[in-house]
Amino acid sequence: MQFISFDAADNRLSWKETADALYAGHKLEKAEIGDLLLSKGDRSLLSRGAWIDGVGLALKSVTVFPENTQKQPPEPSIQGAMLLFDSSSGALTAIVDGPLVTKWKTAGDSVLGARLLAADDPKSYLVVGAGTVAKTLLQAYHEVFPSIETFTIWARSQEKADEFAKEMLAEGFPVHVATDLAEAAAAADIISTATLSKDPVLKGEWVKPGTHVDLIGAYRPDMREADDILMQKAKIFVDARETTIGEIGELMIPMAAGVINEADIMGDLTDLCNGSEGRRHSSDITVFKNGGGAHLDLMTGTMIVQKMSC
Repeated sequence: MQFISFDAADNRLSWKETADALYAGHKLEKAEIGDLLLSKGDRSLLSRGAWIDGVGLALKSVTVFPENTQKQPPEPSIQGAMLLFDSSSGALTAIVDGPLVTKWKTAGDSVLGARLLAADDPKSYLVVGAGTVAKTLLQAYHEVFPSIETFTIWARSQEKADEFAKEMLAEGFPVHVATDLAEAAAAADIISTATLSKDPVLKGEWVKPGTHVDLIGAYRPDMREADDILMQKAKIFVDARETTIGEIGELMIPMAAGVINEADIMGDLTDLCNGSEGRRHSSDITVFKNGGGAHLDLMTGTMIVQKMSC
């Protein structure tokens, strides 16, 4: 049985390999999946399980304590671990650091969705948020989409956005801070939202034709990042129907209001990776809801274990 820590594996992975692994995983037998979410206020314990014969079984449990980043010294807001089991014997084969799997799964999921749905040769990218996920998204999109020339960040806190930009520039990453979200969104070819917002932060009236929107932050029934106008204007896709429809506020809230319905979900990654049509016209606005189901953790964790075994 292996134990794989964040520090041991992180610098051996790449975003392209992660997206490729997720693409290949969606060509296999469809996963059995199940979630358990416990919440107290803004704090959450999220446990997700998945089973794919021939690949393995996975159970990942993580805590989300948003206030940890404000502590002195700061503490991680997401902590946990993933157990991997052999699908033929049920034996525990590996324990993998939870934030490691989450990091590579989350941004890998998003760039795979963008690879399948975004218009060709995007030039400008905007991330809404200035936390850990925003950093990995910038890195992932920079690697997977070499055509992108302009990287922009926006956050509710100008101070936090400026600090984040300084951190990225110190690492040699080209990024600038937007002060007006409407203007930044109107100029972007790809927009990612990585917030913990319960109210829409991105408005459809700002988004120009041809834009790909990558919605990441909302993971609970009371959370959403896109407004009704955007959901009505867009061609909507999800990473997995089972872990988004009826599970996440991004879809549940506008569905309950009659703004959209289940038939408006045009496909998920299983469909797209097996030949289903994605973007149909260059002027389409595509929305991809990154739900981050346990099957993606299993695929990512398996890739990490294989990488560390080489």
